[in-house]
Amino acid sequence: MSIGGGRPRAWYEREARFISAHYQPASLIDQALARGLESHRVLRGTGLFYQDILGGRQLISAEQFLRLIDNVRQLQGGDDCSFLFGQQLLPGHYGHASHALRHAQNLHQALERLVLLRRRLTPLLTPRIRLDDRFVYLHWFDSCGAGGREVFLMEASMTAVTAMCRWLSGGPLPWQYQLRHQQPGYIEQYWVHLSEEVRFGCPQNLMRLPREYLVKPWPHASQTVGQVAEQASLDELAGANEMVPSLLEALFDYIHKHVRQPLGLERLAEAQGMSAATLKRKLKLHETNFQQQLDQVRTYVALDLYLSKGFSSDEVAAYLNFNDKANFRRSFKRWTGLLPSEVPGRLA
Repeated sequence: MSIGGGRPRAWYEREARFISAHYQPASLIDQALARGLESHRVLRGTGLFYQDILGGRQLISAEQFLRLIDNVRQLQGGDDCSFLFGQQLLPGHYGHASHALRHAQNLHQALERLVLLRRRLTPLLTPRIRLDDRFVYLHWFDSCGAGGREVFLMEASMTAVTAMCRWLSGGPLPWQYQLRHQQPGYIEQYWVHLSEEVRFGCPQNLMRLPREYLVKPWPHASQTVGQVAEQASLDELAGANEMVPSLLEALFDYIHKHVRQPLGLERLAEAQGMSAATLKRKLKLHETNFQQQLDQVRTYVALDLYLSKGFSSDEVAAYLNFNDKANFRRSFKRWTGLLPSEVPGRLA
């Protein structure tokens, strides 16, 4: 069955029903119920009924999941809501996908499976791995139009990966964290659930770790069980047509591939088989726009060139085909909030 029913497409949108309600949404609901909230209040406006979720076959859209998050945030309150949710997420209890994570032989394999099986494991965000000579980077990008829920999702997802690594590796790993939003008043929650190595107001949402931790063997791993579970999960996703990217993922990949070429809304829309007006409307429904998507990729590429490949400001400008260096500096400031000369070489 194609995502959302009908003919399979090259990408899906936020109204497509692909998220198993008895997995992550149920965990969030259980967290709210444990704090004395009533299910009908938690589910208000989502189009969901608690009995349907208990049936174990209900698929919901990203839009419904995001509304559920809004409800829980409003009703539950508390600064620890997202962090406690994140503690439950990975490896989780999502069948074959969770077994594949649980039996990863090392961090590298676990992160690769997180990306590969992201439709089950991180349905509202897209994790992307990047490596350089010193570090492994785990970037997090919005996949379904999170809008104002981005902070909640970043807190939950980074907590989930941190907790999973602590459990599966046998101890805490020295992750460092960069977050786009400004420091909140509940900084202690970050120290408790992540670490004190966290910075706010950064150009990107990412976690990083020295490369030496990538291939350290994890105890209790099973190569055979892990590979069988990974393939079984891939078969499930392929059978449900859930291996296709989201619209925002497809746009990111296209822009990244053509980032050195002139690229406007019309060309991007044509590459996705739609008019510029249609793409503009779809992006608005995903709470973003063309310029934000373009700037996001340019930021990702520029910082990789600066921090991982050692490019100078002039070399980055030339790579991105900026003929006017002053214009590049202004653009970079708009993308990141920093001038090229202000880019930190490390999180310290």
